[in-house]
Amino acid sequence: MKSGYQREAGAGADPGSASFICSEGSRVNGRQTAQLVLAGGSVVTMDPSRPTAQAVAIRDGRIVAVGSLEELGPLVGPRTRRIELAGRTVLPGFQDAHVHPAMAGIGLLRCPLHELTRDLHAYQAAIRAYATATPDVAWVLGDGWYMEAFPGGTPRAADLDAVVGDRPAFFVNRDGHGAWVNSRALQVAGINSDSPDPGDGRIERDAGGVPSGTLHEGAMEIVRRLIPPPTIEDRARGVLLAQAYLHRFGITAWQDAWVTPADLAAYRLVAERGDLTGRAIAGLWWDRERGGEQIDELIELRRTGTVGRLRAGTVKVMQDGVAENYTAAMLHQYLGEDGRPTGNRGISFVDPELLKLHVTRLDAEGFQVHFHALGDRAVRQALDALEAARRSNGPTDGRHHLAHLQVVDPADLPRFKALGAAANIQPYWACNDRQMVKLTMPYLEPERAALQYAFRSLLEAGARLVGGSDWTVSTPNVLAEVEVAVTRISPEDRSAPPFLPGQAIGLHDALAAFTSGSAYVNHLDQDSGTITVGKYADLAVLDRDIFGPDAGPVGDARVLLTLVEGATVHEDDGLQWT
Repeated sequence: MKSGYQREAGAGADPGSASFICSEGSRVNGRQTAQLVLAGGSVVTMDPSRPTAQAVAIRDGRIVAVGSLEELGPLVGPRTRRIELAGRTVLPGFQDAHVHPAMAGIGLLRCPLHELTRDLHAYQAAIRAYATATPDVAWVLGDGWYMEAFPGGTPRAADLDAVVGDRPAFFVNRDGHGAWVNSRALQVAGINSDSPDPGDGRIERDAGGVPSGTLHEGAMEIVRRLIPPPTIEDRARGVLLAQAYLHRFGITAWQDAWVTPADLAAYRLVAERGDLTGRAIAGLWWDRERGGEQIDELIELRRTGTVGRLRAGTVKVMQDGVAENYTAAMLHQYLGEDGRPTGNRGISFVDPELLKLHVTRLDAEGFQVHFHALGDRAVRQALDALEAARRSNGPTDGRHHLAHLQVVDPADLPRFKALGAAANIQPYWACNDRQMVKLTMPYLEPERAALQYAFRSLLEAGARLVGGSDWTVSTPNVLAEVEVAVTRISPEDRSAPPFLPGQAIGLHDALAAFTSGSAYVNHLDQDSGTITVGKYADLAVLDRDIFGPDAGPVGDARVLLTLVEGATVHEDDGLQWT
């Protein structure tokens, strides 16, 4: 424990009684009372030493007691504020271990498409309205379109030209691996029939070889590098918008999985102003067009980017793309429209042998490595790199983790535990949505398709599960993510059949992934992730007892209150304060 805190038990307490803590030199006897007590609910602590309780007491930003109403009675004084839970659930504040708030915030300042009806006409209407309202903006920018809204998952420049043809337009899809551009953007970037595909991407073309309006992976950069960058104040405003949005869903800490130097500067500005209310872990972006020479720069960014609640000790390495555009690195070939092997096994963005060298050096320098590894070949390459680092450096406290894990070869499942690699899962994708049914399943060999999102297999193999949303790719609503992990059915269509239901996990395990699991990879587990005496009072209050027999789908539950160190960062109606 830190700052003079110590564990104590009430007089005559047994191991099941409340735990108490008070500042040095004071006693829990009525003279040292709590500033806030949450009482009369279902406190799900995620702490195995005391899994449940009825009440939590808070003082000076820390949890000072967890127990029954009677046990916490001595801590309630005339100036103690009390929240009547009325049977509702209290959980540790959620932690999202793979999310993109810096990007999402900028998107919220532009033309976001995420929450629209997933069809061309809805997108066109929104873009037309935005373009009309911003006639002085040189580029019309936005994000959030769904591949399933377009034939083959690839929108056409002509459809964007119809609503904005006078200025270049650039719209990134919801997963960040493709962009919809208009003809003006193609022209400005010099992309035509003679333009070659970059080594790490693809220009979508029509039957005649003419660029059709979709740019995959690295091909996006041909246009994106021409877009005027947002100012640091714009980025800071975006971080604040994204932070408020995350707090609405009970999220008190997160790992931003794509932080450029400009993003880090914005985070630092927000932190220095005292406005960073969440705990942010910056995943510094590994530039795959460069090599090990960038590590010294990352070391300096870590030094300057660690301020207040901001930490910058993680490096994000994107090793492959996504299955829907055939860039996820697979051990087996993708199938074509005719069901036959295509010869395409996706893209490894970093040479596997160089990856071993870079990861070994990063590990030795004390960095955590956060991999994007979606296909089974990318997963194996990431694990091989961690194995090389372990051989060279011995065990470290890097808490490295692999995100997405859409397909993991069974032979690699036990390697997660052996290497201490955490499995960073995005549960919302593990369902029979239209993207899975139309754009994924037909193009994977059936035996590989049957391996997708193997949460239970990873858990049974001893892997530590940690939860991330990948927002804005999918919702940051942790409770919706948890529902899919448990049911393998999307809350958007609960009548759909479950997707590989044998890989479902239990409600407690799913919640643990977004609390104690993510706190572990965020290196925040000593102070958060469970409701334990002495830890920060980072808490989420839900609108119901989610373990109760009449709770309904967990994804329908709402977060009524989010606390960080006992301070309110989000409050909804329905709570009673006294």
